[in-house]
Amino acid sequence: MIITKQTQSLPEPLIEAAQATQSFFRVAAVQMASGPKVEANLEEATRLVELAASSGARIVALPEYFAIMGMKETDKVAVREHEGEGPIQQWMSNIAAKHGIWLIGGSIPLFSEIAGKVRNTCLVYDSDGKQAARYDKIHLFNLTMGTENFSEGRTIEAGDKVVVVKTPFGNIGLSICYDLRFPELYRAMGDVDIIVVPSAFTATTGKAHWEPLMRARAIESLAYVIAPAQGGYHVNGRETHGDSMIIDPWGVILDRLPRGSGVVVAGVNPHYQDTIRKSLPALANRTLGTLKQI
Repeated sequence: MIITKQTQSLPEPLIEAAQATQSFFRVAAVQMASGPKVEANLEEATRLVELAASSGARIVALPEYFAIMGMKETDKVAVREHEGEGPIQQWMSNIAAKHGIWLIGGSIPLFSEIAGKVRNTCLVYDSDGKQAARYDKIHLFNLTMGTENFSEGRTIEAGDKVVVVKTPFGNIGLSICYDLRFPELYRAMGDVDIIVVPSAFTATTGKAHWEPLMRARAIESLAYVIAPAQGGYHVNGRETHGDSMIIDPWGVILDRLPRGSGVVVAGVNPHYQDTIRKSLPALANRTLGTLKQI
């Protein structure tokens, strides 16, 4: 089914490559509408990860703030964890090992050295339940529009390291939500096969920018993009955009979920990706990084 939908949008020379399944594997993006109670969110995430794993997904990605969307900004500070400790991280390790999947843990609040703040952190666990990577969100969201006012810097300390994790499925570049608007981050990742963008986009910005930005990141990097999102109305009154999706290196949306809790699943085809990169060697044709400014 996924292959059929994909090939309808492809030029003739790529169709054969898209239908090759020798190296094909499945990935999944989980969509939630998380609330203020960590335990309840983990129960819902358990159900959705199990659904993703039962579909054959080898990589499962959770949305930003999957474990808590508090009633106020400081609620996440109250449940922050030290790296390697705490119930949220223990849950991620256990669920990854239980299903034998690589789990990309959207984002969770980890301790910051700045009082009253957290790091908004994406943790990756391998199929044995061991932590394989950590990425702290670099770009902190700011929006003042009408009645909407967001300033993540009030409670979050920004990260400063670009992170790419090597996996049996290729190199995976990690980013979170607002990072999506900064293409220089993705260029700094270098050679990546998959980009992950767990998010909690606002309904306002999401309607205008979510899909074009996601597709742009896939096209410019000739990479698959996995975009798990918060999607719906939350107990705290906030509305998030949702529309979790998985996009191929040609910019084709393979699967999506507009609203509500659920899972999107699609196949990653390394042979097809390699064919695109050989046919359109845009990554090899980059020159600006070698030019001198006048």
